[in-house]
Amino acid sequence: MKISRRQMNKARIEMIPLIDVVFLLLVAFIFFAMSMTINRGIPVDLPVSSAAQVEDKDVSEITIEKGGTVFFDREEIDTRSLHSRLALLHRESPGTRIIVSGDREASYESIMSVIDAVKRAGISGLSLKTESRNQEMGTISEDVVRYRQ
Repeated sequence: MKISRRQMNKARIEMIPLIDVVFLLLVAFIFFAMSMTINRGIPVDLPVSSAAQVEDKDVSEITIEKGGTVFFDREEIDTRSLHSRLALLHRESPGTRIIVSGDREASYESIMSVIDAVKRAGISGLSLKTESRNQEMGTISEDVVRYRQ
């Protein structure tokens, strides 16, 4: 009686599951990269400035929409309550910095009433958020311009 021996095939790496894993990792990295962008407030259409600089300190943000609606740290607030909230914030942490993001179509009156509320609260660190255009690269980025009295 003859016993047959099974012939051993060489081990090989299956490529299809490997490609699936690589694409899954690629998609995961793309989603992680997209979620790393900072979006602090309400989306508004910002005006453009060539003198804008990026602020690197921790700040509170006031956003003014096109219709004049005011948001303080993403929470809707009326301009009368804004002054008292800012004064309380200034008492709790005197080095508070405020960034004002006003839609380019927001009324001048609503922007000035917010700036006035910030000044009456005693906060001197006020900046205005704008978009800056890079003429060489043809790109637009979000920046902050320091407001001087």
